[in-house]
Amino acid sequence: MKRLLKGIAHFHKYVRPNVRETFAKLALGQKPDCLLVACSDSRVVPNLFASSDPGDMFVVRNPGNIVAPSDADGKSQADESEAGAIEFAVMHLGVPDIVVCGHSECGAMRALCGEVHLGNAEHLQAWLRHAEAALLARPDAHLDSQQARHNLVSQINVLVQLDNLRSYPFVAEHERQGKLRLHAWWFDIANAEVHVFDARTGRFQVIDETRAEQLIQELRR
Repeated sequence: MKRLLKGIAHFHKYVRPNVRETFAKLALGQKPDCLLVACSDSRVVPNLFASSDPGDMFVVRNPGNIVAPSDADGKSQADESEAGAIEFAVMHLGVPDIVVCGHSECGAMRALCGEVHLGNAEHLQAWLRHAEAALLARPDAHLDSQQARHNLVSQINVLVQLDNLRSYPFVAEHERQGKLRLHAWWFDIANAEVHVFDARTGRFQVIDETRAEQLIQELRR
């Protein structure tokens, strides 16, 4: 907490004077570019690796960057907060893109793989059931398996969560109408690199300057 409090004091004295006008405008409303579903892990800082400003991203964070799927009636099978945030972002804010971003060395994925024992963490154990499909998928059907199992499962889990998103009728319908695009990202902590899943190659590829420009051109089509 000491570091946070000192950081807030530094923000108030040195940063706030330069961003006060920006926040004054944001107080009137928001129009984010995307909804980002990311892990709660403290090492994953989307605003840092995306070099984004306040108001750019509507963010949902939870252990394992998970979206509980809907049931046959289109209702969330678990916590309503994720579903509510998705509804707000898509139906009220009209975001054109949803990104699910996993990451390397994820504690939730290590627990899912049985590498970390959760003890009496009943809520977390229950929550991870929405990622169990990542354990059952054939790695060679998606990705290069030459990496730690929990990292491979983490990448597959991102794709599983896209399927969970599509289980919501309003998400599937917006995507079908071309109003919404879904993206799979993965952050490699050790190399500080963001990867994007390319459905054509079935691989996660580093988003460097060249790849970013290619993706931007694709969005314009």
